Amino acid sequence: MNEKTLKVLEFDKIIKKLAGFATSNLGKAMAEELLPATNIETVRERLQETDDAVSYIVKRGTPPLGGIHDIKDSLKRVEMGSILMPGELLKVSDVLRLCRLLKKHAFTDSKTAEEKSIVLDLINSLEPNKRIEDKISAAIISEEEIADDASPTLRNIRRQITEQQESIKEKLNSIIKSPKYQKFIQESIVTIREGRYVIPVKQEYRSEIPGLIHDSSASGATIFIEPMAVVEANNYIKQLLIKEQAEIEKILAELTAEVASILEQLKLNISILARLDFIFAKAKFSLQYNCTMPKLNDSGYIYIRKGRHPLLDPATVVPIDFWIGDNYDTLVITGPNTGGKTVTLKTVGLFTLMAQAGLHVPAGDNTEICVFKKVFADIGDEQSIEQSLSTFSSHMTNTVKILENADNNSLVLLDELGAGTDPTEGAALAISILEYLHKKGAVTVATTHYSELKVFAMTAEYAQNASCEFDVETLKPTYKLLIGVPGKSNAFAISKRLGLPDDILDRAKEFLTQEDIRFEDVLITLEKDRTEAEKERMKAEAYRLEAEKLKEELLNQKKKLEKEKDRIIREAKEEARRILTNAMKESESIIEELKRLEKERMAAERNKMIEKLKTSLRSKINEIDESLAEPLLVPKEYVKPPENLKPGDTVFIENLNQKGIIVEPPGTDGNALVQVGIIKINVHVTNLKLVDEQKIEIGRTGAAEIGKSKAMNISTQLDLRGMTLEEALPCVDKYLDDASLAGLESVIIIHGKGTGILRAGIQKHLKSNPHVKSFRLGKFGEGEAGVTVVQLR
Repeated sequence: MNEKTLKVLEFDKIIKKLAGFATSNLGKAMAEELLPATNIETVRERLQETDDAVSYIVKRGTPPLGGIHDIKDSLKRVEMGSILMPGELLKVSDVLRLCRLLKKHAFTDSKTAEEKSIVLDLINSLEPNKRIEDKISAAIISEEEIADDASPTLRNIRRQITEQQESIKEKLNSIIKSPKYQKFIQESIVTIREGRYVIPVKQEYRSEIPGLIHDSSASGATIFIEPMAVVEANNYIKQLLIKEQAEIEKILAELTAEVASILEQLKLNISILARLDFIFAKAKFSLQYNCTMPKLNDSGYIYIRKGRHPLLDPATVVPIDFWIGDNYDTLVITGPNTGGKTVTLKTVGLFTLMAQAGLHVPAGDNTEICVFKKVFADIGDEQSIEQSLSTFSSHMTNTVKILENADNNSLVLLDELGAGTDPTEGAALAISILEYLHKKGAVTVATTHYSELKVFAMTAEYAQNASCEFDVETLKPTYKLLIGVPGKSNAFAISKRLGLPDDILDRAKEFLTQEDIRFEDVLITLEKDRTEAEKERMKAEAYRLEAEKLKEELLNQKKKLEKEKDRIIREAKEEARRILTNAMKESESIIEELKRLEKERMAAERNKMIEKLKTSLRSKINEIDESLAEPLLVPKEYVKPPENLKPGDTVFIENLNQKGIIVEPPGTDGNALVQVGIIKINVHVTNLKLVDEQKIEIGRTGAAEIGKSKAMNISTQLDLRGMTLEEALPCVDKYLDDASLAGLESVIIIHGKGTGILRAGIQKHLKSNPHVKSFRLGKFGEGEAGVTVVQLR
């Protein structure tokens, strides 16, 4: 790319702004070396990486790029076998940390890894090493300080140094504070000279304190003496310092060896980080100047939509719409001075250079740029006094070089073509140059004041007129570019507005040729028609926008109705589903209730039947018990019922195998009131025997015979399931009496789990029964909470 063109189009200023967005010297260096590329695929890749970086910043924010150090020289020293200094190692650690943080910042989830992005691919290529990073960070505090914990040896050496220093200070302080030496001391402080601890002594008493003199004050009044008492200690500190330095060098050598083990990895990381810094600088430039990624072609077509020159004040710059290369390849721009012609040339040229360098351009969407092999520009007044060249000669010299090198892949920008010489000859030369460039296939944009070039652009099929609009009422340019409309001079109109007398203007018009007058009339007519057309276009545009707005409103209304319709249908379906679901739940509930009632009915009938069978069974068992017990409870023939029983007599109740005391003697019915323990019961006299009279009988036919009978018939389990608590308690008492008589050690009472009422009532009752020693719930395999195991006394 032509260096002169880069300077004329101020590409160097863009590069300077770009470099300002880089965070490292490596990134700045890459920005400063940036030049436009001429291969369309290379340009496309450059633009894509910029676009990927913009997307990255928009989605994730600005990446952490602080810590990019140029460690290339340090890595070369490692290759040569040198040991890195602490500062160099810290920079290596910073680079490794940055690689780790960048990857963490970029890859926040699994979806990120699936994104197609040049920037993400570069970040993913980084190779952090947290182990070496942490090892360096832990060992080195700053460029001048190594951490005590860098090695156990270093920590031990420094501890000894500290102890020796404290010991020396104590000795020196004792000398300073000693009454013996106080008058010799110039100042009560301990200081250091040449790395050794000393005290300040008055010059006249230098011989009073034996030691080594290391320094004196500027006036000579003070001598700094190292007392002999601390010489050995200072010498020992010197030795420890030498050991400390040797250990530090050993630590640095070990850390350098770690760096050497990942040398290639670090080289790659630095290269990638520099490129990332440069790419993100391009992205920041794009966001700062509200740029867009242009489309690319290599067919000579340029379309700039709402383009803004990036070096002009964004608050005042007027955006331009520009196109060339479709129906024409030559554009002639006319208009008054300071109207914006040169800015238009520079904008077109600079946008082309920026896009080919991989930079986004400050324009609207759908902007399209052609990738040219060559870009030429002859802009501005380059008159040289030293070379004795006039303005015309200077421009013509540049033009000759352009004509020699231009081809069908060239963009040529010519400012004030043919100016600086005779208008007639200059216009003729300008037309001839434009024709020549067209034949060579170049895309050409030229500015001029010559009317002949306006006519040429109107008549040549490959050329088109354009003008920079000028407001005659305000005498100011609007800076709007109007393609397809030639500009008129406006000299007479401007002069009249500025107060030039009418007779002078009229006389001036007489000097115009009829062709000039007709041409100006044509331009006036064109301008008038253009203005009217612009008004109509704006009106049509307003109608179009209104129609589009109405269309959009109708579409929105339609979408809203569709959504409302869908919502109503959806709600109706949901309501129907809810009704059906509730109905299903209710039917299931009714079915379950019916099943439950059926089960309860069946269970009630079954329980009733079971209860009936149990009652029948208990009745039969009672009959059997009575039949078995009857002969035992009937007194022997030779034993007579006691007579003349009186209150206080001790009797034996045969059927209970218990002693009792007569409370009331037998009545007419034969029943006596007997107190057994705390209970008073009515017992028929036939079941009573006086204790004294029946001792022998009790021993022979009493408890032993009853116990034997019970033991032969009683079960070790009592099943109370299906009974109420009131029904169960008497059964429990009777069963425990029988079990006790039978001599059982433990029995099992089966009450079931149920609601727990029967279990709780029985266990409460067991606490007061005299036969019960202890009780517990059943274990696994015994029935667990459905049974109570009772230990008898």
